[in-house]
Amino acid sequence: MELKQMTDERLLFFDVEWNSKQEVIENLVNALDENGYLHSKEEYLKAVMEREEISPTGFEKGLAIPHGKSAGVKKAGFAVARLKNKLSTWESVNPDNEVELVFLLAIPSGEAGSTHLNLLSVLSTRVMDDAYYSRLLAAKTPERFLKALDQVDEPAGEAPDAPADKTVVAITACAAGIAHTYMSAEALEKAGRELGIRVLTEKQGANGIEDELSADVIDGADAVVFATDISPKDKHRFQGMPYVQTRVAEPLKHAKEILQRALNKPDGKVVGDDVEENGTAPGKKKTGVLAEMGQAILTGISYMIPVIVAAGLMMGIAKLGSMPFGLVNDLPNPEFATHSNELFVILHHLDKFGFLIFQFMYPVFAAFVAYSLADRTGIVPGFVGGAFAAGIHFKYWGLEDQVASGFFGALILGLTAGYIAKFLNKKIKLPKNFLPMKPMLIIPAVSVLAIFFLNFYIVDPVFGGLNVVLSNAIESAQGSGELVLATIIASATAFDLGGPINKAAGAINIGLAADQIYPLTARVLSIVIPPIGLGVATIIDKYVVGRRVFDANLRVTGNTSVLLGFIAISEGAIPFMLRNPLLVIPINIIGAILGSVTAVALGAVQWLPLPAFWGWPLVENIWAYLIGLAVGVGFIAFANIFIRFALIKREERRA
Repeated sequence: MELKQMTDERLLFFDVEWNSKQEVIENLVNALDENGYLHSKEEYLKAVMEREEISPTGFEKGLAIPHGKSAGVKKAGFAVARLKNKLSTWESVNPDNEVELVFLLAIPSGEAGSTHLNLLSVLSTRVMDDAYYSRLLAAKTPERFLKALDQVDEPAGEAPDAPADKTVVAITACAAGIAHTYMSAEALEKAGRELGIRVLTEKQGANGIEDELSADVIDGADAVVFATDISPKDKHRFQGMPYVQTRVAEPLKHAKEILQRALNKPDGKVVGDDVEENGTAPGKKKTGVLAEMGQAILTGISYMIPVIVAAGLMMGIAKLGSMPFGLVNDLPNPEFATHSNELFVILHHLDKFGFLIFQFMYPVFAAFVAYSLADRTGIVPGFVGGAFAAGIHFKYWGLEDQVASGFFGALILGLTAGYIAKFLNKKIKLPKNFLPMKPMLIIPAVSVLAIFFLNFYIVDPVFGGLNVVLSNAIESAQGSGELVLATIIASATAFDLGGPINKAAGAINIGLAADQIYPLTARVLSIVIPPIGLGVATIIDKYVVGRRVFDANLRVTGNTSVLLGFIAISEGAIPFMLRNPLLVIPINIIGAILGSVTAVALGAVQWLPLPAFWGWPLVENIWAYLIGLAVGVGFIAFANIFIRFALIKREERRA
């Protein structure tokens, strides 16, 4: 099959004036859809744009190859645009690249090993040849362009098989597994020929593993290069080898430097599925501690999100299912565990099941924070630290009146567990026969013991003490004016989203409401405002500032956060707080205060502890309540969008 069989004259656009990357991609997606290549235009476009956020699809010499792998693609193919007006704003490997020739690749999910995907990989490699690329640019008509696609020069007298003193093996892999994967491999092999280095590449792409490196080849290699945007498979095969780790696009502009670095000044040595650092290799920017922590926190959040979603959905199904019977607030009562109505029994246990899943939120988060820092050896101490943060230990120690450390504890204990396990793994040296004892016995024992003492003497006392101080402050404010008290209750409620300070504010406010001293208006609003506000921010950011300001993980969380907010589960917003507490916590507090004070000042009154939407009809002056809700949600949404956008622009100016 020829490349021209994978496109069509109706998919070729010459000398068009499209003024942005978005416009180019959308027009080419429309063409693919109109010509029968797509099941779902929206699903495929979403996959392409999400791929754009991972790494640049612009290269050099005016070339860009955006692509997306999606179930929305019916059959593999590509559309082409040659632009009359070059685009300097298209993010490219070469910052000076002005895009004029665009290939948009459509890749079906689950079509690994097909002829079509093989041809797309061939196209990605061919465009790196200067003569081939020049013929595509020079083609004046669609017929000549289609002919040029399959016009390949015989390789000149290169010396790929000439004896080489050194051998470097490499793995290339990108998120979609097509363009960058093959172009990066080609760039490394070409640079190797020019340097007199034998380079053998394994492509881990959409077709699975291609040109798999054999054990004999690996044994005979001097170094390995991991040019990947995703975790390479079977990294343990390169045990003990000098390595360089880089993004998949880097060899397209620095292939020679990467090969020389791998041989002369590597980043470290491969140890199992992990690496052992040699300090900072020249040419490699050392990751700062704060950046390393940020990446670890982001990893923890990505693994925690499914826990929050699963827990929230279980509780949401239970509560929504009990609404027709008026049992939303009574459902947790033990009497429903043995009720004569089987439906009530199921809903009761489903609600409890959701609550149980929530207890694993912090253990999972802390385990994978530690995993990001120390690989597998960090999982156990991280999980234990997260269990302390969730307060699980108090139940077994008979201290159920004690206060858990919450998300602050999970942050501190997860990071500490990771660094302790990493330190032990690096510093403990054992004879070969005793090596299995290190990850299975020594590191778990020492790291878990360290986490126990850290939590026992520092984390629990500090955050328990903080909770007592804040509880006393809230209690002492009972004689203040209603707006002052609303401000204090809103601040404490929004501070840690279901954590110990939130619960302290709730206990005091519920007591005041039970005695008809002060209503729960500020309390119930401050439960729902942060998750809804943060969720709305992830939905409208691209319309407000013209781009996404949240990463893919937080956008997924945002959709769930809105849903959970309406059913009064504030934990849906915790991933945002863990990712950037110094930004999110103050905005949450201010938004909750503004919303609550607005509603109270306008006359909204809620005496019952029903923050979910089904409790809204019981609010006096519901219009004032909804205005307050809108004010708080609006502030949190727009403040997050504009501040994050400003931070992104500042980073771009520094780059």
